[in-house]
Amino acid sequence: MHVPLTESIRNVAVVSNAGSGKTSLIEALACCAGSLPSPGSIQAGTTISDFEPEEIHHRTSLHTSVVRCLCHDIVLNLLDTPGSPSCIAEVRSALRVADGVVLVVNAATGVRSDLERLWSLIREAGLPCMIFVNDLDKERTAFATTLEQVMKDLEMPAVSLILANGEGAGLEGIVDLLQNCVVRGRPDRPQAEQGPVPPEWQDRVDQARRRLIEMVAEGDEALLERYLNEGTLTDAALLEGLRAGVQRGGLVPVVGGSALRNVGVQTLLQGLLQLMPSPAARAQIAPVQGAGLTDGSQPVMREPVATAPFSGLVFKTIIDPFIGRLSYVRIYSGTLEADSSLYNATKQVRERGGHLFSIFGKKYTPVSRAVAGEIVAIGKLKDSLTGDTLCDEHAPIRLPGIPLGRPVMSFAIEPKSKSDIEKVSVGLHKLIEEDPSLEFVRHMETKEMVLSGMGQLHIDVALEKLHRKYGADVTLHAPKIPYRETIRSVAQAQGKYKKQTGGHGQYGDCWVEVGPLPRGQGFEFQNKIVGGAIPRNFVPAVEKGVVEALHEGPLAGYPAVDVRVTVYDGSYHVVDSSEMAFKIAGSMGVKKAMEAAHPVLLEPLMTVEVDVPAECVGAVLGDLNGRRGRIVSVEASGHMETVKALVPQAEMISYAASLNSLTGGQGSYVMEFAQYEEVPRELAGRIVEEHKAERHGVVAH
Repeated sequence: MHVPLTESIRNVAVVSNAGSGKTSLIEALACCAGSLPSPGSIQAGTTISDFEPEEIHHRTSLHTSVVRCLCHDIVLNLLDTPGSPSCIAEVRSALRVADGVVLVVNAATGVRSDLERLWSLIREAGLPCMIFVNDLDKERTAFATTLEQVMKDLEMPAVSLILANGEGAGLEGIVDLLQNCVVRGRPDRPQAEQGPVPPEWQDRVDQARRRLIEMVAEGDEALLERYLNEGTLTDAALLEGLRAGVQRGGLVPVVGGSALRNVGVQTLLQGLLQLMPSPAARAQIAPVQGAGLTDGSQPVMREPVATAPFSGLVFKTIIDPFIGRLSYVRIYSGTLEADSSLYNATKQVRERGGHLFSIFGKKYTPVSRAVAGEIVAIGKLKDSLTGDTLCDEHAPIRLPGIPLGRPVMSFAIEPKSKSDIEKVSVGLHKLIEEDPSLEFVRHMETKEMVLSGMGQLHIDVALEKLHRKYGADVTLHAPKIPYRETIRSVAQAQGKYKKQTGGHGQYGDCWVEVGPLPRGQGFEFQNKIVGGAIPRNFVPAVEKGVVEALHEGPLAGYPAVDVRVTVYDGSYHVVDSSEMAFKIAGSMGVKKAMEAAHPVLLEPLMTVEVDVPAECVGAVLGDLNGRRGRIVSVEASGHMETVKALVPQAEMISYAASLNSLTGGQGSYVMEFAQYEEVPRELAGRIVEEHKAERHGVVAH
């Protein structure tokens, strides 16, 4: 296969909310580029990029896929990303390795909060962007109306490259303002038909083209001076000025049409090839920079050229029981040969790479080498996972990783049968290697296996994969809340263990005092024995007994925290005292003292950040208050509001479904542990009784 020059590569992520038509647009672009004879169908499950069985079943993108097209000697790597908020980690990984973005706006649904979040991620990444307004053939849609909404709601420097030829079902094509011609697309032909602008449209087209020229000229002093002197710009100057404005982020070109009817797609393709930066051009604005391994504080630079030392980032991992492990890598510098030795700078281990492949959906074509800027798949890497840097061992560099975000939804899982136990554990660990935004932990305290993800769809798809790939089935239920116990007051008690048997007996005697510590301090042990009441060598045994006793508090058997225990007196027997006896005595003493020190139940509080449309804030605040939440702040961010609150973890178990209902699916949230606080008395009694009944039931069983 032809090895491209870095200057002739374009890596473009296609992003939007679910149902906007991203996958259909990529089908149309691949057809226009000549890489696909005819577009596939989402309903029939025949698209290039939605090839996983779960994607075909749900009829939506769930993973980032790569579609490599070759058009006019330019390699265009399109990254099709999922639109569901549950799959946001996939979008982040695609934006991390892309050099440009197409943001798809559905004309029928307009700008939704999901789009606002995606636009903020694009700005955060500093990527040049184009917009494609899709589904202009639907009823009650208009390109001008959607463009106005985009400029207002996303507050972006949008500049239109087209005029729509017709509206709704009457959409025939577009007017391309750069080429000053009418472009008519047909769904049965990959190439659009071009024709002259009708005379009756010319004034409107001239006016729109003049606005385009003015916006481009305003971003460049030299162009502005030329425009003011000559009254216009040549086609070449206009294109060059537009390209510079896009790559600086000062202009966002907008194209519109219909992906399914192949309207506007060819104009978008030309825009991607002409306006989006190559990896070399992108590096001039955002240089390839990483950290050294010996001194991480010193930045290490890499030129995106074939002759530089090799460096690349793993941005996706696929583990298939049949084809094995494939690692998707964006090459940032140097040249990568098939079957070459590599160095994983993140884990600092050597890797032996396997075959190299170019990627066209689920079709992998072997290649012998790849250069800076390319996106390829590498087979058989043992230790390298998503986010790891691969490089030349003699010129090490660690590139910035991929920000994945924290899981927001957790379920306890139970294998459906004993034969599934091992398969569940192995399968989930493999799935997490593929998708590090999943988390799987075994809680020793609650004796539960807990799977966490970015949303309900994320969890559901993981379990579908677990069944398909590894033959394991599980049941889900709400995870147990890790309550704690503590005390409110100071109390003393004696722990005395005396046992007389034939021969040596057992004797241990200690007096302990318990008292509360500030929240979050944990545990503190003090030795205030004077006069040798307890020999020094037995004091550690007392502490060991105290620690073990605090594993189960006096109320319901939850671990006790934030307690200071002081041993201050006691007695011993020269013959019968032992470490075991004093360990038991310490345990007995602290249990008695805890019961007398007004024990209380503590629950975990979570810091919750909820992003919601402004019109839904009142409902969300009321719901959080109903969950015993304390509102910390409400901040406006564009057309969204961010609500910060402290909410008990027990009240957040069903929150995802409630938030979807309150916001029509437009709200999202993240949460993390904040602190422990006392459970209100009326709730504490019920929790204690339920826990005791559960424990007794387990014992009886």
